[in-house]
Amino acid sequence: MRGIISAAGYLPYWRLERSAIGAFHGGRGSGTRTVASYDEDTTTLAVEAGRLALKGTTVEPETLWFATSTPTYAEKTNATVVHAALRLPAATAAFDSGSAVRSGVGALRAALRSSESAVLVTAADIRTGPANSPDESAGGDAGAAILVGDESAGPVVAEYLGGASITREFLDRWRTPGDARTKGWEERFGETQYLELGMTAWIDALSATGVGAAPGLDGTESQEAVDHVLIAGPHARANNGLAKKLARSASVDHTSTIGNAGAAEAALQLATYLETAEPGHLVALISLADGADVLIFRVTDAITAHPPARSIADQIEAGNSGLPYNKFLAWRGTLVPNPPNRPEPARSSASAAGRSIDWKFGFVGSKDRETGAVHLPPARVSFEGGNVDDMEPLPMADATGTIQTFTIDRLAYSPSPPVIFAVVDFDGGGRLPVEICDTTPDQIAVGDRVEMTFRRLNQSDGISNYFWKGRPIR
Repeated sequence: MRGIISAAGYLPYWRLERSAIGAFHGGRGSGTRTVASYDEDTTTLAVEAGRLALKGTTVEPETLWFATSTPTYAEKTNATVVHAALRLPAATAAFDSGSAVRSGVGALRAALRSSESAVLVTAADIRTGPANSPDESAGGDAGAAILVGDESAGPVVAEYLGGASITREFLDRWRTPGDARTKGWEERFGETQYLELGMTAWIDALSATGVGAAPGLDGTESQEAVDHVLIAGPHARANNGLAKKLARSASVDHTSTIGNAGAAEAALQLATYLETAEPGHLVALISLADGADVLIFRVTDAITAHPPARSIADQIEAGNSGLPYNKFLAWRGTLVPNPPNRPEPARSSASAAGRSIDWKFGFVGSKDRETGAVHLPPARVSFEGGNVDDMEPLPMADATGTIQTFTIDRLAYSPSPPVIFAVVDFDGGGRLPVEICDTTPDQIAVGDRVEMTFRRLNQSDGISNYFWKGRPIR
């Protein structure tokens, strides 16, 4: 049996009310969309989703895939940063799959058809369209991760039965190199194309797997039938149109809370569905993006023993919808605010980063074997004595801590001042000054509990400088 061992989604903390977009431009809007903070990019979103998917499992994937249409680096493997932050073995290969929304479901399909015992598929997107465009309001920023494997790697919660893919060249949405915003052709044209392709892939997938579209489709009562349908794709009219043609309602709808997450949408919907899935049910994942793909799964009994590490429903509930539209535009580079008074930071050193990969990307400290003293960053000599170089690595990415003191710096160089710095005492030992994210100066207090999250500290000369920040536990 091969299929899904674990699945997870990650949603940024910030939300933008669509009514705020409408009010600014003299229109209307309903619902919210998720917004990646100024210190988040698709790499950090993928890291957070991957952490949740791997939490509670000892599976070491043989390959890591990272799919996105909005990569941080156009020439550099972005998946290697995800690999380092997840502290995967050096033998785990890491590859990018990009340049299109379809790359997400493509990487998942490849993993399901692979002979490797375990493959981790991560996907993330930051969706940006022209101001007041449908893509701006309907898009959503998110990450998702699916751990695929055989029973030999771990319990399979959703068995992969098979599927089908249909490819055709036509112009729907596009973005050229150097352009930050997606453009789209006339909606009716794309809808016509996707309806035909989606129906063809649907029929082919049912035929390939031997299941039916509805109970008794072939005149028998015993035929297995698809219980739930998920439809992912950036073309809302096509998604809704296909649901009508199938006479089915989509079992997951992120429209009013998240928006469409591009390359991550298919995996995000699948992760959302599995949070409440029932054993024995059949689910079809349909992706409409530069073609059509249908993947069919059967939920197994193992699903009852594998609750999500942090459910998408809980993340939706914990989001902050108070993000002003002008700040959203500034984070997206549409508005250019007055630069900070202090000088821009120098570009990060490749050689220095290479000497401290475990600390910088994996947040691994050290613990004195003799005294138990925790050192952040790792040290060779303990502040409590002991022998030189008698330390053991201490992973701290999942550690929690308490704010002992903090300062609000309104002059520090930042795309979104002010910057909040805090001294955090970690549970079990260790103290470190860290930047606090996903909060505001009026929300923070001494004694607040924080967890760690992988973020971008700054960017200079096109180099993203990544490290870990504290995030309030909610």
